[in-house]
Amino acid sequence: MHKDIFRALFSRRWWWTTVIVILAIGVAIRLGIWQLDRNHQRLAAISHTQAVLAMPVLDLNSRPLPNDLASMEFRQATVTGKYDFVHQVALRNQVRSRMSGTDPGLAILTPLILSDGMAVLVERGWIPLEYNNPASWRQFDEPGTVTLTGTLRLSLEQGELGKALADPTLGPNETQLDYWNFVNLTRLQEQIPYPILQVYIQQAPGANPDTLPYRLVEQPDLDPGAHIGFALQWFFYAGLLLFGYPIWLRNQKLK
Repeated sequence: MHKDIFRALFSRRWWWTTVIVILAIGVAIRLGIWQLDRNHQRLAAISHTQAVLAMPVLDLNSRPLPNDLASMEFRQATVTGKYDFVHQVALRNQVRSRMSGTDPGLAILTPLILSDGMAVLVERGWIPLEYNNPASWRQFDEPGTVTLTGTLRLSLEQGELGKALADPTLGPNETQLDYWNFVNLTRLQEQIPYPILQVYIQQAPGANPDTLPYRLVEQPDLDPGAHIGFALQWFFYAGLLLFGYPIWLRNQKLK
């Protein structure tokens, strides 16, 4: 019976179906391996983030700064300097509660100049849409020398929607874009006359968390996801085809 099934697999009537099934088995196995690779990468990323979270608070005023600063997203940091409100901008499509997605508004992003002339951008918090005018942001100024703590975040070259939500370039007579869709530090540097760090800070809530701008530090996603489950699912499909197709073909021959 096994020899008959093997001959039937590559017979003139069934060879093309067999080829399709073999290809499908190969694709399913490859997708299963891909999910295992994604699981490995995800676990490595979680392990790295947990190691960063365990690091001591980084003083951005200390020199020299770590060479691997760009690998320290979500590390806690502290910094002292003076805000430059002339070059502050706002992020569009921000919500007060990122968990519930309620209360649309803006997030103020302001350069903080350090004593050596370097600056770091600070996401100072959320404001309602009624402050949709750069002049109105000045009521939230914090003059003088300030010291703050927060979480290091990385620049985004593009948002989740890619080029569909890209920020415009400066026009011939423009010197500054006031509204941005995401924090692209490379682009922002083009309109800031002094060097900025290639990380920015999400400022932590202070003693008055209910005062505008509302500050919210985004927590890292440490969920490993369902990659193992998806991998097992693809391997199950491969096994189903590998063992089920000969049985199905035998039943066809018995009809």
